[in-house]
This record gives sequence, C-alpha cells and structure tokens, in this order.
Amino acid sequence: MQHDALYYPSPSRRMVTFGQRGMVVTSQGLASQVGMDILKQGGNAVDAAIATAAALTVVEPTSNGIGSDAFAIVWIDGKLHGLNASGPAPQSISRDAVRALGHEQMPQHGWIPVTVPGAPAAWAALSERFGKLPFKDLLAPAIDIAEQGYPISPVVHQMWAEAHDTYSAYEDRVFKPWFDTFAIDGRAPHIGEVWKAPDHARTLRAIADSDAKAFYQGELAERMAAYAAEHGGFLSQEDLSSFTPEWVDPISVRYRGYDIWEIPPNGAGMIALMALNTLEGFEATSDAVETLHRRIEATKLAYVDGFQYISERQHMKVDVRELLSSEYAAQRRAEIGEKALDPKPGDPVRGGTVYLATADADGNMVSFIQSNFKNFGSGVVVPGTGISLQNRGWSFSLDPEHVNCLAPGKRTYHTIIPGFITQGDQAIGPFGVMGGFMQPQGHVQVITGMLDEQLNPQAVLDAPRWKWTAGRTIEVEPHFPEHLAQALMRRGHEVVMRTDALSFGRGQIILRDPKTGTLSAGTEPRTDGSAVAW
Repeated sequence: MQHDALYYPSPSRRMVTFGQRGMVVTSQGLASQVGMDILKQGGNAVDAAIATAAALTVVEPTSNGIGSDAFAIVWIDGKLHGLNASGPAPQSISRDAVRALGHEQMPQHGWIPVTVPGAPAAWAALSERFGKLPFKDLLAPAIDIAEQGYPISPVVHQMWAEAHDTYSAYEDRVFKPWFDTFAIDGRAPHIGEVWKAPDHARTLRAIADSDAKAFYQGELAERMAAYAAEHGGFLSQEDLSSFTPEWVDPISVRYRGYDIWEIPPNGAGMIALMALNTLEGFEATSDAVETLHRRIEATKLAYVDGFQYISERQHMKVDVRELLSSEYAAQRRAEIGEKALDPKPGDPVRGGTVYLATADADGNMVSFIQSNFKNFGSGVVVPGTGISLQNRGWSFSLDPEHVNCLAPGKRTYHTIIPGFITQGDQAIGPFGVMGGFMQPQGHVQVITGMLDEQLNPQAVLDAPRWKWTAGRTIEVEPHFPEHLAQALMRRGHEVVMRTDALSFGRGQIILRDPKTGTLSAGTEPRTDGSAVAW
C-alpha cells in the first residue's frame, strides 16, 4: 500500500486536518488548544501531551481525573518507549477480605475497587525523561482553566448526568464529596453552563510544585489514606509512596507492511495484536461481507484468549511470544469458517477514558491515554481535593483459579491502550480508541480501515463501527449498512443495533507522511473532539 493512499478524500463528516509544525488531537477542544500553546512556547510533543492530559482532567472529569491510571507510547530521537503507569491493588486487600465484606465479585463503586492512581506519576516521569519545559509550566494552563471555569460541552454533560444518576442511587455517605465537588445545586451542570473546580486547581498546583511528590508522599497522600481509613478502604500511604511507573518495551506485530505497537500486559493491547496477526494471513478479498466476517471472528477469538490469559505479566501462565506467534495465529485462523463462532479460548502452548495524540516539528510523537475506567470511576472523591479516584480494581476476579484474581500489590488486566504505527525506521503515528472493552476492537477497525480500505484518519473514525459483546452477538451503530448487517445474520451472527454512540468508543489519530513530513489527523465525531494543527 502506498502511504499517500491514506490521504485520498472520502465522504467524511469532517475533513481530515493537516499540519506541518505540530498537532494535538483530543476529545475536548480546550485541551487540544492547551497542548498547541505548549508547542508554540517551545515545548516538544511530550510537553504538549502532559499539559493536555492535565487539562483533560479538568474539562472532561467524566472520563478521567487526577486519580486515573495512564499509559504512553513515545517516539523520540528515532526510538519507541513505553510507559506503564497503572497502579497496583493496595497491599492490605485480598480476595478473602473482599468476600468477608459480603461480595461475591468485585464491586464497581466505593473504596474497594480503588487502586493506586498512576496518572500524576506518569506526567512527572515523562517530563523528567523527555520534556523540554519545566514541569510546573505544563500544569499551569489546566490550573487556570480549573480556576476560571469553562462551559460544559454536550457529550460531557451527557456523561455527567449519567454519573449523577448512578451515584444518587447510593445512600453511603462516602459518595457525598462527589456531589459536593461535581454537582451544581444538587444536579449535573447543564450544556454551556460554566463550571469551576477550585479544589482541583489547588491539587494540580501542589502536584506541579512538587513534581507529583505531594500526591504520593505529601499532604495529598495523607488525605487520601485518611479518607480510605475512615470509610473502610484499603489504600494506604505506603501504597502511594511506594508506587513508581514502569518503563517498558512496546510489543508489535507486522500488518500489511506496517508495524503496529501496543503496551505489553497487563494492558489489553495484546488483543488487538492477536486479532491483526490472525487477519494478516488471509488473502485479500473484494467480498465486503467476507472481510467483515473475518475481522469480527478474529477479534472474538483474540478477546476470549485475552480474558483467559492476560494479566500482570509475572502472573501470566502463557508467554506473550506464544500468543503473538505466527503458529498460533495460523491455528486460530483455521477456526474461522463461513459461520459465526461461539468463541472459546485457544491453546497457544504446545509440547476500557480519554485518549490524546501529539506531534511536533522535530518528529517526536506521543500516544497517551488515561482513565478513571467507568465514567467518574469509583465515585469516591477525597474531600477538598477534587481527586476523583478510579475503580480499576473492578476488573479483578475473585475466582482463585482466574489469571486475573485479586491479590495484594497486583496490577489488574487493563483496558486502556495507546497504539502506534511505524514502517521500517520511520514513525507513522499514534492512534487510540477510548471506551473500555471496545478499545482493542476499535484498534482493529482503525488499522484495517486505514491499511486495507486506505481510508484517511478522519474517514476511518467516521466509519460505522461494530462491537462484539459475547458469543455470537455483535452490536452495530444505527448507520451501519443494513445489507451488511443482514448478510452477517445469515452467517449466524446475532446483530443488535445500539443507539448509544459513546459505547462504540472515541478515537484520535495523527499520521506523519515519511516523505514530506506533513501531519494529518482525525478526531472522533461521536464526541466533542478537536484536532488543532500548526
């Protein structure tokens, strides 16, 4: 495939965005502008990513916050670097302790699913290793927005209202600080209403002034631990002070002449790579139904393998190399026939959020994602801090035989995954699709759309999406082609139309033409997305 083909015009709801000296793409226009301002002040793509990520905790608190986890893939000086800033379960928690509290499975809200937040440490680590501007300067725009306020955008309002209804169903007083912090006159803010976050601003300033140490070792850590102790939580000061993000080597597979990169486990990027590895062995066909059927089946098989085998790397019983081997891909490919499968895990051993992308004039690029998991997360807000804590521990299993069984200090299976494309020794660009368990499926659809159908970044994000949920069931958007849906049903797929656009993920893409250096970007039409070019 010629790289230029990615830029052919297509019937897109938005035009693809072009730039040359820099690009920032996010789900919120104010956050994109923050990143661009940093680039124009002399910062690099890493600086822009950090500033944008901090701003997103203010302008889209419905998806992420200071209490989030984060992952990043960074291309700088001709090399890829990965950062895993997902926090572990508290040392005092255990499967037996949770069951003793009356739970047969991990609860979604409250203190129990709270794990150590990794996002502030990720910002500081990225800045220390690759940043150009002072860390304090990078958080200043987010602090200013939090203090001055900003008007609520439509999709953020929708998610805010859903969270308000969710937490209103609880009578536990642990949720009261959420309403004190995020409600206006006892309700979610309206579209266009200005919302200010003074507590959030003070916390961001403490993080900025201390290179994030205040969050893990200082007053903020003390307040988090004290509030946990007051309400029977497991998070302690020791859990926070001992946390350090992990630099990792990204993993990849070759697809249509390009290398597709993801963060290794405990991240779920493995699922996207396994699906692409299976699809790579198929001969190209002009039959749209056959192509779509193969992609769905390969994704289903990769997902059940992911659920069966992926956890924190030292807890996995199967090596990553085995799951990504050409032999195992051929084995799974052979299982794909004319009819829809009810997928089962294979045997490779023989013998889930905000996403942002940045790029600068020097060729540096960042794929960054951070999340509170489901909406605002646990619903726990530390009083007077604006810190909304994630509920990432909700993904743990209480089944002692499960690879992802809860254990003290263990990192859970993680849905948030940044992606990156290279070709040879050239960076093509960062991509990502937010949305819980939709994310690997979104990665597969974005990559196959760009590299097989030759869609440009905006067109591939505009394209109607499908989502496998279980068994033979797939959900599709209302504008999914009717003739394809009917053809899939004839093959045994149970096709369900779903009108909730956000359930199909929210993506952002930046690509660099290796010949000209021109940047192109696409931003998600299903949310309040924004691509800012320089």
